[in-house]
Amino acid sequence: MAVYAHPDDADVAAGGVMALWAAQGCAVHLVVVCDGSKGAHGITTTPERLREMRRDELELAADLLGVRAVLRLEVPDGDVSNSTALRARLVGLIRSVRPEVILAPDPTATFFGGVYVNHRDHRETGWALLDAAAPAAAMPLYFPEEGEAHQVSRLLLSGTLEPDVAIDVTTTIDVKVKAVLAHHSQTGDDARGVSDVVRGRASQAGRPLGLPFAEAFRSVELAG
Repeated sequence: MAVYAHPDDADVAAGGVMALWAAQGCAVHLVVVCDGSKGAHGITTTPERLREMRRDELELAADLLGVRAVLRLEVPDGDVSNSTALRARLVGLIRSVRPEVILAPDPTATFFGGVYVNHRDHRETGWALLDAAAPAAAMPLYFPEEGEAHQVSRLLLSGTLEPDVAIDVTTTIDVKVKAVLAHHSQTGDDARGVSDVVRGRASQAGRPLGLPFAEAFRSVELAG
C-alpha cells in the first residue's frame, strides 16, 4: 500500500517501486488523502475543475504503474491534519487491504537544502499514517469498528533526510517518468525537463550502490 497526500505524490516519490512490485505480481493499493483542488501554479480554473483534472491524471498514472486500486479520501488541499477521524480511516484501510509494506512520506523531513519546505499536507499525512500503522491498526482495541487488527511488517518512508534503503528501479524508470508526466497540471509542457529531473534524482539515489536508478527510503521494521 502507498499512502500519500496529493494525486502526484506517490508517482514522484515511489513510482518506480510501485511499478516494480506490480510487475512482480504484487497487489499495489494507492491511498490519496487530498482532493487536489488547490495544488497548481499558473492555472486559471476553479477548484472543482482542478479536482476533476487531477482525478483523471491520477487514474491514468495509476494504470501506467499497474496499481490494483486507487482509494481517494478527498480531503481538501491544505486541510489535512493528524486527526482521530483521519487515523480511523487509515486504520480501516490498512485492516481491509492488509498490506505487508506501506510506502508513505517521512513527516520528520521539513527543510530541504534551504530551498524547499515540505508541505503541511505531506507532513500531516505522514504523521497520521505512522500513528495508524504503529500501533493502532495492529491493536484490536484501537478503532474496533474498523475491522480485524492487522500488523504491517515494514514502512518505507520517502522524501526522507535519513535514507537507509535504496531499491533498484532501473527496469521501471521509464514507467515512472510516464506516470509523473501524466500529471500534466503539475508538470506543464516541459516533458524533457521533467524527465531529466526524475531520472537525475533516481540516478543520484542509486549512485552510492552502483545502481543506474534507485528510489531511497527510511525503512522502519514493525514486525519480523
